[in-house]
Amino acid sequence: MSLPGKDSSKKEESAWLQVARYSEVAFALPAGTVAGWLLGTALDRWLHTGWLGILGLVLGTVVGFVEVIRTVSKSK
Repeated sequence: MSLPGKDSSKKEESAWLQVARYSEVAFALPAGTVAGWLLGTALDRWLHTGWLGILGLVLGTVVGFVEVIRTVSKSK
């Protein structure tokens, strides 16, 4: 049973939940970039190549951007 004047279908988010969601946005791009670079550099050393670090950096950045876009579009 809902109170008069209150819309029960609309969820009210607490301030801490909003802080958590937007701090995830702040960390997604750098975390993806660093993880891709580290993985690419490790593969470079293991396979004795010189280009996988750059590829990992680019792919990690793309993954970070995708995660930022998902998180922001989910909050709308």
